[in-house]
Amino acid sequence: MRPTHAVVLERRFLVGLLLAAPFGAAAQEKTPRAFVENIYRPYQTKGFKGQPYWKPAPFFAPDLAAAIERDAAQAKQRKEVPVLDGDPFVDAQDWEISDLLIATSDGDGKAQAAVTFKNLGEPKALALLLIRTPQGWRIADIVSANGSLRALYKLR
Repeated sequence: MRPTHAVVLERRFLVGLLLAAPFGAAAQEKTPRAFVENIYRPYQTKGFKGQPYWKPAPFFAPDLAAAIERDAAQAKQRKEVPVLDGDPFVDAQDWEISDLLIATSDGDGKAQAAVTFKNLGEPKALALLLIRTPQGWRIADIVSANGSLRALYKLR
């Protein structure tokens, strides 16, 4: 049976709302796994431009978010590229993500997520260290084969 015109419009409206929802709504996810999945799931969509990590508050712990913002502002003032020169969620400047797997463990306001995927056919593995803040789960660090985000900003 074919859906009526009204049903088709309603479905399009609901899909539009879901796609237009700001990440901030997802940032309040109750579990670390849901938080991480909401970051990574869109990367599997063709044409996705990446999470807006340059607006770090919904993603990162307050001290790391402040370091990212400070660096971006200083780089802009100097008319240079910021220290973070690529998407930290995929550890690359370009991506085509497939075979995404996320595993999490948590306890007492902290959590870890192991994220593996293929980027442009090459295997990648990242470890996300998470903390619970009053605003929800946030990333305290991302560690990859290329190093640590906190180390990049010289944070302890």
